[in-house]
Amino acid sequence: MNLKPILQTKLYGMDLIFDEIVSLFNSNKLPNNILFSGSKGSGKSTMAYHFINYIFSVNEDYSYDVESNKIDVQNRSFKLICNGSHPNFHLIDLIDDKKNIEISQIRNMINYTNKSSFNNLPKFILIDNVENLNVNSLNALLKIIEEPNKNVFFMLIHDDNKKIIKTLKSRCLPFKVSLSFDQSIKISNLLLNENIFDLINHDFVDYYAKPGDYISLINFSKKNQINLNEFTLKQFLLLLINENYYKKNNFIKFKIFYYLELYFLKILNQSINKNKISSFYTKFIHKINYANKFNLDYESLFMEFKSKVLHE
Repeated sequence: MNLKPILQTKLYGMDLIFDEIVSLFNSNKLPNNILFSGSKGSGKSTMAYHFINYIFSVNEDYSYDVESNKIDVQNRSFKLICNGSHPNFHLIDLIDDKKNIEISQIRNMINYTNKSSFNNLPKFILIDNVENLNVNSLNALLKIIEEPNKNVFFMLIHDDNKKIIKTLKSRCLPFKVSLSFDQSIKISNLLLNENIFDLINHDFVDYYAKPGDYISLINFSKKNQINLNEFTLKQFLLLLINENYYKKNNFIKFKIFYYLELYFLKILNQSINKNKISSFYTKFIHKINYANKFNLDYESLFMEFKSKVLHE
């Protein structure tokens, strides 16, 4: 299934926060700057799109269904946002494989905010992956959100595994998006319309994984005809390394270290010599951080992991 938040017409597990921001908006008490923080894959961006559709579709045909938290695919505003042509919506996100949101993107947004609003509706600026703003783009954003136009709302999406500066946080109304293990499994099942445990080996179950993690894993396995019921985590890691999937697939590129860490934790729990494994784990994580910092090739790291940890 397509995981893009912009296409998710059903919202799961966000009822309390969604109802709160709707209530604040309807009572004219919603601040202009809102920050959604939480783990990647927890539904932060999806909730932002649902709230925006709720506002835009009020006086349109096929308006937002508040009772079931559902967007109607026939709604005009939904279609316009999906094809990037809604006059009152502007999206900022990472472009292609770039590591940062650049100053030019913020400048384009500032020019956009200075234009007149269509039909006197509020304008929404959605900034996804706000933790990836570089110094220049962050400073430019801080200036504009300090004194935003009255009818312009900024919705910032933050992966809380990465830090953002306190100055940015202090200028926003923060909402913490958090899902329990049971909630993540329930939402995954609803999105898949299947039981996740019928699709994956329990070896892949992690109490910190979010619906987006499980759905992306299922999508990857189906695309590459991998039966995750028949794979252990060790076999899966060997496959990813031997077939260089971390070079060919964006999901694996960003999540392979997550699975490496999960494997470390599993063998640590089962091992008698915990000090030795823990020491190697600490050194290995340090090497990963070093490689990430200096944009080094990961191949030697994976070969070392394969030899010393997987014993292959």
